[in-house]
Parts: sequence; C-alpha cells; structure tokens
Amino acid sequence: MNAPTPAMQAPPLLFPAPALPLVPVTGSTALYPVHRIFCVGRNYAEHAREMGHAVDREAPFYFTKPATAIALSDAVIAYPPGTANYHYEMELVVALGAPAFRVPEADALNAVFGYACGLDMTRRDLQLDARAKGRPWDLGKAFEQSAVIAPITPAAAFGAVGPQRIALTVDGTVRQEAHLSDLVWSVAELVSHLSKYYHLAPGDLIYTGTPAGVGAVLPGARLEGTIDGLLPVRLAIGPAEA
Repeated sequence: MNAPTPAMQAPPLLFPAPALPLVPVTGSTALYPVHRIFCVGRNYAEHAREMGHAVDREAPFYFTKPATAIALSDAVIAYPPGTANYHYEMELVVALGAPAFRVPEADALNAVFGYACGLDMTRRDLQLDARAKGRPWDLGKAFEQSAVIAPITPAAAFGAVGPQRIALTVDGTVRQEAHLSDLVWSVAELVSHLSKYYHLAPGDLIYTGTPAGVGAVLPGARLEGTIDGLLPVRLAIGPAEA
C-alpha cells in the first residue's frame, strides 16, 4: 500500500488536543468520558428558600460547567483563586449513555446510563455578586475542579430514584441531609426538558441540584457526600496556590 499523500493526512495541531475527563464505572474496567456538564438550579425547595427564592414549577433552569471542571473523588483541591467564600453543594449526578433529543418524559430514563455522587463547588461571593448585577454566574460556578464526582453506578444496579437519603458531612459533621424524593424536578423531567434545547449525548452529565445546608469551607476541610446505593464522593481542601 502506498504511503498517504500530504493531501490525505490530517492537518497538524498547533498544540495537543486536551483529553476528555474519564470517570470510573462500578463493576467495570471501562471508563466514562465526560462530554458536557449541565447543572440544575434550585431543585430542592428548602435550598431555594435558604438562597432567598421561592420554588416555582414553571420550568427548571440550568447553568453549565466545562469538562475541565471534573475532579475525581478523593482528590485534594487547592482553595480556588478569586474567592473568600468557597461553598460545597452535594448532588445526585445523572450520567447519560444514549442520545436524547425531544424525548417525552415517559422515555427519558432510557437515555440514562447511571448515577453518581457529586459536588458542585461554588465561589459563592462571585456568584452572588454576578446575580445581584444580573450577570452570568460563570466566575462563581464554571471553574477548574468545581465538579467533583465519584465512580458512576449503572442505573440497573442503582434502581429507581426515590426515597434514597442524600447527605454531606464536613469534618464528620452532617451539614446537608434530604431524600432524592425531595427533588422539585425529577430525573425524567430534567432529561426530557433539556432535550428540547440540546441534542443530549452519551457523556453528558446532569448535576441535579443540592439540598439545604450549603456553606463555606476553608483549607484543611474534608468533605464526604453520600447517597444510599452509590459510592461516596470525598474531597479534601488544600491551601490556596501561592
């Protein structure tokens, strides 16, 4: 076979293409490549109230994080730059494993590959400042290592989302506690609604919102988030970068 001609060769890259973040899967050696991260705002009534908002059932709303936000459980993360009010938010994460576009709610769970414990880490001062000015939340939410995730458990092994307890401890003290049945918008509703606006794809993650009890952490803090039936997510906060 003749060697490829220059016209057949792919053009060179100016720099190496970044690798996709990969998340372990329970019971498998295969890894889950992360495509996009969608996050649901105010999806527990008590958390909405503690943030100064009433819950409505008009429609869910979202913000996004880049794939570079992924950090795996048991990481040690430096206290992030630009903030003096760094918060935890414990969440159920939905991992999609099939395409979904304009899917009805009754079929939406067919696109779900599995579930995981996750932390939506937040620069709360920057988020609240942007919110007060009517600006996007990107500086407060979409930063490196702000989407922590435990290994993904396949949906068949986890079962239906419902009465499972969700909780978070900081240095051994319980700070957040609720049940997945407290979600304002169910997983099926979220997948169906998002699919009206996006061609959802395998590798997309949905962080489904956090219960009440969010709060600040400082360097040295150790966090552990749990959901019945899933592996816990653990995180240690290190010193700020010099």
